[in-house]
Amino acid sequence: MAHADDIASRAERIDLPFNRFGIDPYGISRKHVAFAMRVMRPLYRSYFRVKTFGIENVPAGGRAMLVGNHSGGVAIDGAMVIAAMFFDKDPPRLAQGMVEKFINQFPVASLWASRTGQFTGLPEHAIRLLEDDRLLVVFPEGARGTAKLYRERHSLVGFGTGFLRLALKTRTPIIPFGFIGGGEALPTISNAYSLGKLLGVPYVPVTPYGLAIPLPVSMQIHFGAPIVFGGTGDEEDSVIVPWVNEVKARITSLIQAGVAHRKGLLPAKAASSGPP
Repeated sequence: MAHADDIASRAERIDLPFNRFGIDPYGISRKHVAFAMRVMRPLYRSYFRVKTFGIENVPAGGRAMLVGNHSGGVAIDGAMVIAAMFFDKDPPRLAQGMVEKFINQFPVASLWASRTGQFTGLPEHAIRLLEDDRLLVVFPEGARGTAKLYRERHSLVGFGTGFLRLALKTRTPIIPFGFIGGGEALPTISNAYSLGKLLGVPYVPVTPYGLAIPLPVSMQIHFGAPIVFGGTGDEEDSVIVPWVNEVKARITSLIQAGVAHRKGLLPAKAASSGPP
């Protein structure tokens, strides 16, 4: 288990152009990243007991896009993927996510998001990050994914084409992943959209026990082999949509294999390898 000095050491090993004050050109702060990971460590290691499979499919450096399924009412999955890249990837990498625009309504959350590399999901931000060889986390389902009910936790809602066009435009490999456990941690039975509007968020998940507090459920992340498409990103939808469906099918396979592995029906290596 990583101690505080280990976390500081791993933060030092992140390959980003930090200046002598520990700030990179995007305003990311090495000190803030290390502090956030100290907070994240007990959640990642002890509370959710996250296990990763196929993490070697994520490149040690250079641009890449981690594309996976959303579930669990709130973005627990995104936080755990970021933690996985810090704690279980060697050398550690800072995974950067495209957060929902509503976070800008909360000054403290917005500041900490930007200081740890999580920026509003605008296309120009994503293009710039990838052209600078960053590691980007993308959930093509968006907020509709986290809004899935418990019975829908292992399914996928519709994907847009934006992430695929972004990958093509920036010549970025896609690393599909299946996240298992988010829907169990926050078993949503309905969503309170009116209450969410009052609070400035898309919705508030409603659980059988009333509160939107995650349960201590073990989680798994299964990373598949990289997918590379050739194109410019300006192709017609008739070309792009089949490629989007291919990525979606790969993620579905990883989810299904992950669920089977969790039930003891499939070896871990087979679960993370996905389809040939």
